[in-house]
Amino acid sequence: MKVLAIDVGGTSVKLLAADHKEPVKFPSGPNMDPKSMVQQVKKLTADWEYDVVSIGIPAPFLLGHLILDPRNLGPGWVNFDFEGAFGCPVKIMNDAAMQALGSYKSGKMIFLGLGTGLGAAFVIDGVAESRELAHLPYKKKTYEDYVGRKALEKLGKKKWRKNVEEIVICLVEALHPDDVVIGGGNAKKLKELPKGCRLGDNANAFLGGFRLWNKENSGRKASQVPRLNRLAKGKRKKK
Repeated sequence: MKVLAIDVGGTSVKLLAADHKEPVKFPSGPNMDPKSMVQQVKKLTADWEYDVVSIGIPAPFLLGHLILDPRNLGPGWVNFDFEGAFGCPVKIMNDAAMQALGSYKSGKMIFLGLGTGLGAAFVIDGVAESRELAHLPYKKKTYEDYVGRKALEKLGKKKWRKNVEEIVICLVEALHPDDVVIGGGNAKKLKELPKGCRLGDNANAFLGGFRLWNKENSGRKASQVPRLNRLAKGKRKKK
């Protein structure tokens, strides 16, 4: 079974098929609806072969169903016929949950994605579920207001990094996980990870998409999935 994994974000859409070495991407943004997303994906993958599709969407899910449109994208995602649009079986899930599934090792894991907003998911005994923590009240605003992209731009790296550390400590003390993964596009802007955390990789979203479908792909290691940013091996350099 050949899987096409699609990672939908607030600024870009990234996609990779299980038999391809490198992902491709295109811009998203507040006006992108599911129809235009599918059209662009089909255009870019016109010569790709795939049997099924996995899609990570930055929006809340309940019992496996998308219940609200993404906050940072256009309308029309709820009840959109993805299988009809792609002409093949499709599984959709929260984007943070898909990356969490690809990052999972064992036990009770929390994934926090630092990107346009704040993504969050649990993986317990191999089952991934998103948790809508981003817009819960924190201090005078919400978690996302302190660690999202707008907060990074407004507050600067130093204050933003402090906010990330404080929020991670707060969540760990409340939820008592065995493992904490910090991922998302802005994770690389952290000088140091909060104690007890490990760094995720955006490429794990694809691994999570592959794991949704079959045992063969679920055994694929994260190191076998190409790194989106072509990061050098070893420790990342921080500014």
